[in-house]
This record gives sequence, C-alpha cells and structure tokens, in this order.
Amino acid sequence: MSHRLSRRRYIAGTGAALTLGTLAGCAGGDGGDGSSDDGGSDGDGGSEPGQPADDVPDEIDEYLADASGYDGTIADYTGEDEVTVAVGAGDVGFAFDPAAIRIDAGTTVVWEWTGEGGAHNVESAEGSASEFSSGDPVDSDSETFEQTFDAAGIELYLCSPHEANGMLGGIEVLE
Repeated sequence: MSHRLSRRRYIAGTGAALTLGTLAGCAGGDGGDGSSDDGGSDGDGGSEPGQPADDVPDEIDEYLADASGYDGTIADYTGEDEVTVAVGAGDVGFAFDPAAIRIDAGTTVVWEWTGEGGAHNVESAEGSASEFSSGDPVDSDSETFEQTFDAAGIELYLCSPHEANGMLGGIEVLE
C-alpha cells in the first residue's frame, strides 16, 4: 500500500516539476506575441488534478490551522469523479494527505488507510455540511471508506483517536 502512495506522490511531483519547467520556458519569451496564456493555469481544465491552490476557504483554513500536514493550500480535484485521500500519512501517521481538497458536487472521496499511526477512522466534524462516518477506528493498510458529496458546501472531518494530534481534513464541494 505505501508503495502505491509513494508512486502517486512521485507521479504528482514529477508532473508538478514538468509543469513548472514548461511555465518557466514560457516566461523566458521566444519572440511571440507577449500573451500570458500558459495553456492550463487559468482553470480551463488543462492543469493536472490535485494542483495546490492558495484560495482556501476561510472555514477550512481556520479549521486546519493546527492540522498535521496542512500547508495552507487546497488540492484542486475539480473535474474528477473520484479522489483518494491517504489516512495515516505524515512522519508518524497522524495526517490526512492531502489535508484540504476541492471537488465538484457528485465526486466520491475514497479514504485509503496506509497502516501507519495506529487505528484511524474518518468522522465528520461539528460545522460540516453533512454527517459521515467510517465507523470504529481500524488499524489496517487495506481499509477504505468512501463518501459521495452531492451538495455544495464545506465538509470538515477528523480522526477521532488522533484529533488532538491534528489529524484533521477539509473538503470544499463546489456546485
């Protein structure tokens, strides 16, 4: 399981590096028309899924202020039918990865246990737009829990055994 997550991170990191290299080449100029069209960073669907964005909704940013693994950005997965979030990420396994995501209404989020950090669960938090729960905490690397979010809103969640350790997550669901 951890190899699969590492492979995903490698692919995402490689994609980000290639995108930055491409954008850097565009910024250097080639005697073109001087336009700033970069072919994908303007929300037209050309960017890679999961790219970080700085426009985190205040409700999520405040909720995740002390969360493990939260870097002040939100991973944009709009346009995707399904998004996977690692349960038990980080140095000691007390984080969700990514901690904050943006999705469209109708997207299914699949939480996938890494087997790190002990027994975990996924529970909606107070102030969340809907209620959801994976049930009792599970210590496994093969556990999954999925929830489809059909309505726009802010979804806040936590791992109840590790809430005090900052194991928190947030989802912005767009219409």
